[in-house]
Amino acid sequence: MEKVTTKRMSLYSGQTHPALAQEVAQHLGTELGNPGLVQFANGEIRCRFGESIRGSDVFIMQTHCGHGGRSINDAIMEQLIMIDAAYRASAKRITAVCPFYGYARQDRKAEGREPITARMVADLFKAAGAKRMVSIDLHSGQIQGFFEGPVDHLTAMPVLENFVRQNAKSPVIVAPDAGRIKVAERMASHLSDIGSDLAFIYKRRPKGTTNVAEAKEVMGDVNGRLCILNDDMIDSGGTIVSAAEVLMARGATEVWAMATHAVLSGPAIERLQNSVISKVVLTNTLPLPPEKQIDKIQVLSIAPLIADALNAVFEDASVSEIFGGENQA
Repeated sequence: MEKVTTKRMSLYSGQTHPALAQEVAQHLGTELGNPGLVQFANGEIRCRFGESIRGSDVFIMQTHCGHGGRSINDAIMEQLIMIDAAYRASAKRITAVCPFYGYARQDRKAEGREPITARMVADLFKAAGAKRMVSIDLHSGQIQGFFEGPVDHLTAMPVLENFVRQNAKSPVIVAPDAGRIKVAERMASHLSDIGSDLAFIYKRRPKGTTNVAEAKEVMGDVNGRLCILNDDMIDSGGTIVSAAEVLMARGATEVWAMATHAVLSGPAIERLQNSVISKVVLTNTLPLPPEKQIDKIQVLSIAPLIADALNAVFEDASVSEIFGGENQA
């Protein structure tokens, strides 16, 4: 008897950002599966998939953030439970899809007696049964090495670059700190056809503080130019707002802010609304609740890029070819 093996893709989403997962499913030409999530009275979560996934290539998607009264820790735990359920249901391979990877900023010991939580989270996904991970614009590339398995590190740069190309001429791409210079340099190089240049902000983070950074000076000529600040995330907004003020003080005619992840915690929306920044361009790796949807903010969809990457993983094809060999290293 001749047996014919057929590959099957199964895509599931947690409860944090189902709209993004639904959009990814549409681009893949498939439907989201039913994870059968139930929350008990004491807050515990149970998962029971509504269909057989034995032998399937399972993708479990969850962005790590607090949303709808649930915390970022709830989001991570829910994804871990779904992965464990898939592992015990005999899935062929399980890929954890984390558009925004939680605890990414705790990737090293900055001071004594601190955890490296980004590594701990990676260990949890491995222990639960994930064989592969997909994420977008990790806070630092070294996090790829924390996970014991393949990591597809995607970048939202093509989406952001396309927006700049359609809406700006001769911009200056500005790195908000020294750590983002390489990324800003790559974007400026890709946009050289519209006359882009490069600059960066020198900033200082006072020792022992969190979410506090002081923009000090601009390295590069920004006088009379549109400046586009590019970062991986906007959290409290303090860094990006202070950087914009420095740019305007040095003669910039207009300042935009671009980021992959719209964390927007605490006073971020108020700061952005009252800042000199005229446009804030973000992607939908994180859900943006109605109360944070101000006129300055424009959200671009990252779903087609995620769908292309998941399809490449499923077909055992090259993910880096989607980015011309320049996905994040």
